[in-house]
Amino acid sequence: MIVTNALHPRPEQAMAFFAADDGTPMCMVNLLKFREKAAYADGSEPDLTGREAYARYAEGVRACLAAVGGTVRFSGAVTGLLLGEAEELWDMVAIAEYPSRKAMLTMVQSPEYQAITRHRDAGLAGQLNICTRASAGANTVAQGA
Repeated sequence: MIVTNALHPRPEQAMAFFAADDGTPMCMVNLLKFREKAAYADGSEPDLTGREAYARYAEGVRACLAAVGGTVRFSGAVTGLLLGEAEELWDMVAIAEYPSRKAMLTMVQSPEYQAITRHRDAGLAGQLNICTRASAGANTVAQGA
């Protein structure tokens, strides 16, 4: 399995993702890897860590999510690996719920969201975004988990 962290989707990835909107709720699992030091494009905040820069983004993104009917479902530090192997672990996992892909697109295009992305870009070395949808009986633990 090849795993490549990235900061932004390729244009064709984004177009295909948002074009596949079926109007149903989804959760986006974010596997986050922070820069050791924040890297703002304008060179500001040279003493800030990547985690601290991302925290500024996270603070603002909650309001952006709420504006489109979404919410943060979970956010926490990665503390270890029980099963499988990875060359390097991510630093944090965050799960955001959206009413639909269209709602997510509306959020990422909003001026409020665009104003905070500088903190995300400065703080992240890369990430994976995994789109998920609840299955029937989602309140029960899946067998084998």
